[in-house]
Amino acid sequence: MERPTGVTILAVLAFIGAGTGVLFSLLMFVGGPMTSSAAQYPQFAMMTAFGRAVVGMVCLGLAALNIVVGVGFWKLQNWTRILTIVLLGLNLLATVRALFVPYAEMPAFFIQDLIDIAIVLVVLVYLFRPRVKQAFGATRF
Repeated sequence: MERPTGVTILAVLAFIGAGTGVLFSLLMFVGGPMTSSAAQYPQFAMMTAFGRAVVGMVCLGLAALNIVVGVGFWKLQNWTRILTIVLLGLNLLATVRALFVPYAEMPAFFIQDLIDIAIVLVVLVYLFRPRVKQAFGATRF
């Protein structure tokens, strides 16, 4: 069976996310030394540079995960579909929990969370469609 168009879109989005993660991590690595050389207080500069390096490493790790997921979607690996369902479920729980934070001063965050929930639900429903499950070779879940 050929790859559904939606799965191809998810693979391309994963690759775009990986590229964005790599670029952001490079900015963190380059910005760390610039911050440390510009700071007046050496201890603060060192902590800031270390923090930026840690964030850069986390972004590189997430970029690698995006590449793996993108390749998995491209090759129709069922473990990728299951991993994505689990991660989207965790995202959904965190976003729904965030809705209960008072948004009195920042209603844009509330709207952003609602949009995030809608996107996650659309992707989850799509990944459970029989034709998509069949393309991945899934028999049950």
